[in-house]
Amino acid sequence: MFFNARIKPILPGLVITLLVALAAKLAEQAEQMLLGRGWVESLVFAILIGVVVRSLFGLAPRYFAGVRFCGKTVLETAIVLLGGSISAQAIGSAGGGLILAIIVVVCASLFVSYHIGRAFGLSKHLSMLVACGNSICGNSAIAATAPVIDARSDDVAASISFTAVLGVLFVFVLPMLHAGLGLSATQYGIFSGLTVYAVPQVLAATAPAGALAVQVGTLVKLIRVLMLGPVIFALAVMGGRARETRLPIAQVVPWFIIGFIAMMAARSFGVLPEFALGGMKTASSFLTILAMAALGLSVDIRNVMHVGGRVVMAALLSLIFLCLASAAVLGVLSA
Repeated sequence: MFFNARIKPILPGLVITLLVALAAKLAEQAEQMLLGRGWVESLVFAILIGVVVRSLFGLAPRYFAGVRFCGKTVLETAIVLLGGSISAQAIGSAGGGLILAIIVVVCASLFVSYHIGRAFGLSKHLSMLVACGNSICGNSAIAATAPVIDARSDDVAASISFTAVLGVLFVFVLPMLHAGLGLSATQYGIFSGLTVYAVPQVLAATAPAGALAVQVGTLVKLIRVLMLGPVIFALAVMGGRARETRLPIAQVVPWFIIGFIAMMAARSFGVLPEFALGGMKTASSFLTILAMAALGLSVDIRNVMHVGGRVVMAALLSLIFLCLASAAVLGVLSA
């Protein structure tokens, strides 16, 4: 009974996601054999292969549940395990003003992105959806914001479609920026955490820069995700819907963020035994690749063709502003 109700529906999608993840690992090994080193991480290969499969062949409905499971539950588990590889001492080099900087960047990006959308003639609702997706956490922020501001379904579809595609493309561009500007691992982690849309995309973007970049980028991104609760509440107040809006605690503070912080605290205080750290790191790495494959399988590049040019320009300019603001933060923190 339990198998039929819970496990059986996710099996088809889980299998195809595993196949994409294995193909990504094989692609990374082939790259190392042919080129002598790995230029592209298996995380990025997983996204790329997933996008190609989804865009060329589509995805039958029977695969949706398993892909969603890998993109959500598997990813969240990987993030919790990742917390065990991070200590407070390793993050200390980022500086005490980092949290304040994250709040300032999110608020500034929300304001500027919204007005960019309005300047391009987008509706108030669509402008706010693009602003929240750009400034906080991509599709998750759009989905959480839409019912609070009574956004139309076509506005939600337009903002989510382009955000998904732009977010994946940005993952491929960002490592080039790291190589070109010579940022330290900590600086690159901060910049990635401030600019990349979704948590899995941060993991993929920072992987080429090493473990410290992944750790810092993940921490910065999770703090940024925590801004979603206050922002939605503020929108509800401004729209006169504060009493109607009841945000579930899981939306304001997702369980995996609590788990991530708890694991980081356990590592910092020496609660986690050393022999367990290697296994946790391996498990987190494998689950992350699986989640990247699911992310790729969730993106149909053809959807961007249905998004209006004004939405495209508004999202691109908003992302450029977010990058400039994040670069300014790096300058302030490094001073």
